[in-house]
Amino acid sequence: MQMTLFNYWHYIFLSIVFLIFIGGILSALKQEKKKLIFPMIVSVTLVSALLGFFSVMVIDKYTKKVELYKLKSKRLLSTEQVVYTGTVKNVGNHKIGEVTFEIKLVNKGHATGNVKGGNFYKTSGFFAFFGGLDVMYKPQTIIKEFVVAKNLKPGAAESFRVYFDFPPYFRSVAQFTEVKGR
Repeated sequence: MQMTLFNYWHYIFLSIVFLIFIGGILSALKQEKKKLIFPMIVSVTLVSALLGFFSVMVIDKYTKKVELYKLKSKRLLSTEQVVYTGTVKNVGNHKIGEVTFEIKLVNKGHATGNVKGGNFYKTSGFFAFFGGLDVMYKPQTIIKEFVVAKNLKPGAAESFRVYFDFPPYFRSVAQFTEVKGR
């Protein structure tokens, strides 16, 4: 997880988690059985860390809302690249630190179920372990992620353009896009 831009909900929930942590540490130190102090401190620390981590993820999911508009793709045959252009808009009520655009390209055989055994089955053996990467291996799914906007204010929109190399062996491609705010 990358660093996120905190809003007041983050600070409220992290303060509550910190109070739970302090309360747990104080109760562990008041324990009469000295053998239980260290395990209680470790348990309280782990629970507090997990609560803090998951609260940040949940708050990000519900307060940082971004939508994708006017998505277009164009393949540049001369350079074997594909260009995606579009606009991302912050439709939430809080500032978003980073907006990421993820594109997943799947070769036609895998998208439609029209596959041959050779696409999935790849022999491996004792010598393949020492041989390194297989030169003949051609991935059928490609996932690329780009940061397309930073510090996007509520209601603001920003246009983007991303380029990346298009595999020349892809024939008919299914594409799946997603935008996320962090």
